[in-house]
Amino acid sequence: MNLQRMNINTPLGVMIIAASDEGLAGLWFEDQQHMPKYAGWNIVRSHPVLDQAKREIDLYFKGQCKTFSTPRAPAWGTEFQRQVWETLMTIPLGRTMTYGDIAKKLNNPAAVRAVGAAVGRNPWSIMAPCHRVLGADGGLTGYAGGLERKIELLRLEGVLL
Repeated sequence: MNLQRMNINTPLGVMIIAASDEGLAGLWFEDQQHMPKYAGWNIVRSHPVLDQAKREIDLYFKGQCKTFSTPRAPAWGTEFQRQVWETLMTIPLGRTMTYGDIAKKLNNPAAVRAVGAAVGRNPWSIMAPCHRVLGADGGLTGYAGGLERKIELLRLEGVLL
């Protein structure tokens, strides 16, 4: 897969962002779980999609970006995972959902564990807001970017924990 990548600095650490000619393939915290191997991706200083993603992430951390318009182009995932990732895009800023809520939205209420696995492999950290997904009891569950980051992202968005 021919991807272009760059690193960006955020208040929560370095993120790696990658794009194809079609759009944003992903953005991950440098030490995030389930991150694809990126050694062969071309390192660039500028790329239209990556530049847009960087601007939006910078504005997000300043509290000035409530939605993201960078075009996304999935480079990974099964059809089910991609459906889960699209559902993540429907969770508004300042709101949360449970894994069960997502399973119900996908008309598959028994798929809670599969939803959890798909959420953990979300390639668009922050933009497809997997940090807004909570356990059935409203408690914090895992986050591939680290639980402390999840807490900080939710605080930044005004979610009371």
